[in-house]
Amino acid sequence: MTAPKKIFGTDGVRGTANVEPVTAETALKLGRAAAHVFKNLEREARGRGKHKIVIGKDTRLSGYMLENAISSGILSMGVDVLFIGPLPTPGVAYVTRSLRADAGIVITASHNPYTDNGIKFFRADGYKLDDKIEGEIENLVFTGEIENVRPSSELIGQAVRIDDALGRYIEFAKSSFPKGLTLEGVKIVLDCGHGAAYKSSPSVLRELGAEVIVYGNTPDGKNINANCGSMHPEAMCEKVVKHGAHIGIAHDGDADRVLLCDEKGNLIDGDDIMAIAALEMLAENSLAKKTLVATVMSNAGLEAAIKNAGGKMLRTAVGDKNVIDEMLRESFNFGGEQSGHLIFRDYGTTGDGLVAALQILRILKTKQTPLSKLAQCWTRFPQLVTNVKVREKKPFEQLDGVNRLVAEAEKELSAQGGRLLLRYSGTEPKVRLLVEGRDAKSLEAWSQKICGAIQRQIGA
Repeated sequence: MTAPKKIFGTDGVRGTANVEPVTAETALKLGRAAAHVFKNLEREARGRGKHKIVIGKDTRLSGYMLENAISSGILSMGVDVLFIGPLPTPGVAYVTRSLRADAGIVITASHNPYTDNGIKFFRADGYKLDDKIEGEIENLVFTGEIENVRPSSELIGQAVRIDDALGRYIEFAKSSFPKGLTLEGVKIVLDCGHGAAYKSSPSVLRELGAEVIVYGNTPDGKNINANCGSMHPEAMCEKVVKHGAHIGIAHDGDADRVLLCDEKGNLIDGDDIMAIAALEMLAENSLAKKTLVATVMSNAGLEAAIKNAGGKMLRTAVGDKNVIDEMLRESFNFGGEQSGHLIFRDYGTTGDGLVAALQILRILKTKQTPLSKLAQCWTRFPQLVTNVKVREKKPFEQLDGVNRLVAEAEKELSAQGGRLLLRYSGTEPKVRLLVEGRDAKSLEAWSQKICGAIQRQIGA
């Protein structure tokens, strides 16, 4: 027999809603398996009475279907369910800790269109599951073992709705902003992407004193991420100029990421945010071990800026879970991705778009400096990304001359502080080549040589 196909990806379960594995049937099984695993991680519940699991979601139409299915599975295993409704992913992680629940679940497909959905799990401490626990849940679902575990009728769990979950997260987010400092006099354009932050982010910013012009705050189940939010930040940038705002803030569907815009309408991405925040933390001596954690996709200029300021930057594979795992391993307190996942571990356990925006607003307000000037703290290296369609994914060492060209290019680029990244796409029949350096002509030349060699041998 072949091993069953994994349903957990790099960030929980995700796919087209109502198509396996994102169906009501599989959600019910996942609920049963997860409840069993979490109940057995700790024999005693963290709170009084039965073990309990928090369930939150974003604003997708299919959230109702999956919420009901997964909660039914959990309840059938004698575990209570705490419904908290639409709330950003970091809000679900926080409320899981705040309510002393044994686990948390958020139903979301993050930045994907509304036709997709997914299921993310959090441990009791608010961090995402490790591979071992995911494997246990998956094994119970695929082997059918979970069908042999069924508590008696008097042990079935109870579901309750937590009315103050939104308020709890709002107060938590506000607590990441310095006491005594306000946002009075700051005009903000906020695009919630018709997602989970449509209530929380406007409330926090207004309660801190900002003038907030809100877009993307009328979700209808189908408009999440649709031509708005951090997936389409050009809309935010246009509105910043139109309204004469000091800053623009754009979330994705579950608000675990953020992109910003300066007062001139220029996009400020995750690398910009990391540069501004990490350099300020280095100056304040608050960056743990003077180290920023980023991924292989972050610009080489970011690493150069951190090094020039006396710090260092560690790179991980793509994915905020990889960033968080590295931060936990070495007790680092700040990391993120170019895409806008920013993790400030002094305040939370996962990427939080609102908390990240507040950290930049803190610097902007205390320094009384426009965001456009703050973003000048580093210089982005020229970057060239080239995709080559291939008919097969043959190991690069089996391609004539490719590794030799890569070695020569790396030697030249590293001498100028640049780098090269060659890899196969995990989801498409493509090779992806990223080259960075100070000389754009050199990047173009090396890209043509390396991609040409690949194209001639395995090009589609």
